[in-house]
Amino acid sequence: MKILYAISASLMLASAASAQSPCGPTYRLEYRTVYEDREVTAYRLEQETVYEQRTVTSYRPVWETEMRERRYTVARPVYETAEREERYTVLRPVWEERIEDRSYDVVRNVYETAEREERFTVQRPVWETQEREERYTVRRAVMETAERDENYTVMEPVTTYSPVQVDQGYFVDQQVYRPGPVRNRLRWQSGTCVSDPLTGRTAYQRGGLFWTPEQQPGVVQTQRVWQPNLVTMQVPQTSYAARVITRKVPIQVCRYVDEEIVRKVPVQVCRMVQEEQVRRVPYTVCRQVTERVENKVPVKVCRMQPEEVVRKIPVTTMRMVQEEKVEQLPVQVCRQVAVEETIQVPQIVQKQVPVTYSYRVPRTVVLRVPVDPCGNEIYVPSTPAVITPSVPAYEPPPVNHSTPTPAPPAAGYDSGSENGSNGASKQKPQIDPGQAVPEPKDESSSTNGATRSSQKVRSKYFPKYDRET
Repeated sequence: MKILYAISASLMLASAASAQSPCGPTYRLEYRTVYEDREVTAYRLEQETVYEQRTVTSYRPVWETEMRERRYTVARPVYETAEREERYTVLRPVWEERIEDRSYDVVRNVYETAEREERFTVQRPVWETQEREERYTVRRAVMETAERDENYTVMEPVTTYSPVQVDQGYFVDQQVYRPGPVRNRLRWQSGTCVSDPLTGRTAYQRGGLFWTPEQQPGVVQTQRVWQPNLVTMQVPQTSYAARVITRKVPIQVCRYVDEEIVRKVPVQVCRMVQEEQVRRVPYTVCRQVTERVENKVPVKVCRMQPEEVVRKIPVTTMRMVQEEKVEQLPVQVCRQVAVEETIQVPQIVQKQVPVTYSYRVPRTVVLRVPVDPCGNEIYVPSTPAVITPSVPAYEPPPVNHSTPTPAPPAAGYDSGSENGSNGASKQKPQIDPGQAVPEPKDESSSTNGATRSSQKVRSKYFPKYDRET
């Protein structure tokens, strides 16, 4: 309101001055909008991935092979050979020649043919049809719903101690009797009654020479036998024991009911009828005739004469000697080796990057235009004085305070052209900086709208700048 009062007062003073001095120059105020280019530096937040070098120590298993000694005791057999005297009796054959009477009887068969009447009974089959009552059982299915116990097994770890028998025995010398071989020899056996093992009948067996098994004398030998000594040791053993859990499960049970059914079945029955038949059978009768055959044969007879013989028998005795052996065994050993590695750890770092941009600031300037008494503009070829309103955070550029020299307008001057006929530039006269200049009115809505929109944009994107201004 104060600015409006100042503007109205200045207009009244200007009208009064023009009225007092009719021949003096009169000025008209013109308001114009100019745009200034300004550069602003803002900071934009950017994220950058930075890799940091770190040293990490890890342990890597390294398998090495080392030799270990294993000592164990073995029993090595040692054989010793000795000689012993053995006296035995042998039968030495002594051959003698003599004549034996080997006359024998020859039995000759004489065959005679005759006939006899033979009666025998024959079974003749006779087939008859009969009916018999057949009873059989049929199983009828009956479905019922019942509950049954269903068992399922859960494995649980159980530690048990199982007895293990370890043999800690030793060798013992024993005398072993080995029976001699069984040989068949011809022996005279007298007549006796013998039973047949198949039929069980008893028959008489005549005497004569028969092959009879005979046991030869046995031999006593010394052998080394392992005498076991079982020691029971308890060995822990972890196993999974099955535990049975029971639950009720409904099931469909099919029960079969027995039903007896009777039916008559025709059956072919075979009945055997006995018939007696007579037939004549020819047969041959063998009659034996004995004849004597004389036979005298010279025979060499072997007579066994006993004789004592002495011989030396090598005897090998085995003796077990305990020896300790050392064996080199390769063993795989795992050793942890420290390995240092350099890795890159990504980190996100935020930094502010300065960004410079330009924008245009609208500014209203007031020009004092000299007019003649008729209201026509007087164009002066000098730099116009610019009067700016008080705008915070803005310093106007320096203004030349020298008084412009007015020049008469050239003939044929065109206000739309930029240069006159005498080369005068299109410039407005300057006003006195000390003179009070009213602020511009809201005459052009377009200018004020552009100013307000630019202020909104500036306050939205550059709040820092608005706070400073």
